Amino acid sequence: MVRTQIQLTDEQARTLKELSLACGESVASLVRKAVDQLLITGKPDKLALYRQAATIVGKYEAERSDVAVEHDRYLADAFD
Repeated sequence: MVRTQIQLTDEQARTLKELSLACGESVASLVRKAVDQLLITGKPDKLALYRQAATIVGKYEAERSDVAVEHDRYLADAFD
């Protein structure tokens, strides 16, 4: 194995630690599984994409007037 160093947000680190404790796996093992998923599918986890999209909510104006109501549909279309 190759040792590498990454930086996580506080939320990512906290969530990984909680998941690690809950499932009895190391954080490193969970990160390796996430990397494997990305390499196999060629796509990141949809939950991660939704989290990333949530960080920009309210920062921009939309051209469409129904974004507040139809946001889930627009995200699903964009992430498929």
